[in-house]
Amino acid sequence: MSGLVAIANEYPVELSPPDIAAYRVGTDGVEYVHTFRAGAPGPHVAVSAVVHGNEPCGAIVLDAMLSAGVRPVRGALSFVFANVAAYEAFDPANPNASRWVDEDMNRVWSDATLSGERQSVELRRARALRPFLDTVDLLLDIHSMQHPTKALMLAGPVAKGTALARDVGVPAEIIVDAGHAAGPRMRDYGPFIDPASEKNALLVECGQHWAASTGTMAMETTVRFLRATGAVAPDFWADRAGPAPAAQRVIEVTDRVTIETDAFSFVEPFRGFEIIETAGTLLARDGARNVVTPYDECVLIMPSKRLWPGQTAVRLGRFIDRGV
Repeated sequence: MSGLVAIANEYPVELSPPDIAAYRVGTDGVEYVHTFRAGAPGPHVAVSAVVHGNEPCGAIVLDAMLSAGVRPVRGALSFVFANVAAYEAFDPANPNASRWVDEDMNRVWSDATLSGERQSVELRRARALRPFLDTVDLLLDIHSMQHPTKALMLAGPVAKGTALARDVGVPAEIIVDAGHAAGPRMRDYGPFIDPASEKNALLVECGQHWAASTGTMAMETTVRFLRATGAVAPDFWADRAGPAPAAQRVIEVTDRVTIETDAFSFVEPFRGFEIIETAGTLLARDGARNVVTPYDECVLIMPSKRLWPGQTAVRLGRFIDRGV
């Protein structure tokens, strides 16, 4: 199913995607990948944007940092525009239509898929990025969401991800999750989810795709991520780091509702972070299957509008730390 299929837009487009053509020639031979190295030793820290072409908040952050000449104080720092083909197809008049070109680039990051024979625009780009990604120690992948809801940090299934999310300090909601049945995300690639590896990755969902507040959250999270990793000075861009972080809450995703039929529908227009008080509450119908909450106080995470077979309709979670 192509990401260029139009979905009705119910939200205003408040963000202006920057022109990134000037960044096409990368520093190390990979287009739209810019790496800068410091004299002092340290980890290779990377920030990636536009894995999905209709999520401009990350491109705005990277454009600002590249334009300002941000450089690391130790180790290496990379800025990556990932799915440029989809990003270049973005049309504010039809903003849902350019999430991807051929397939979701955030479902291809397994060795089997990357080393396989299947071809697509997104796979060709992922394969070009793979050798670079193998050199990255700490990754922040910037995303946004379909509905206006709280920003959240997807920390993955391993404790080190949650620890890094706490070091960053924002957003206030940390999600412990294992990704999607349709395939691994970039933040789940290789050693990022190996408990024995020091490599680590986070995926931040900054808010609704085109809301002005989403751009602000993307900037605050990136600034604090770069500080937490030691790539920049502790007071780096103090005017863009946002207010002091609130106590963070941790929610563990226990279930992924993967769509099985063409007849999937939610029983209500869920937007995300609804807390369903009672186990067994009906959430959706998928053909003859009823989708119900598995326990009391079930938190709905990122219900989707892309209700196609094989896609994740919603994730179900429970609090493991309420931040109080």
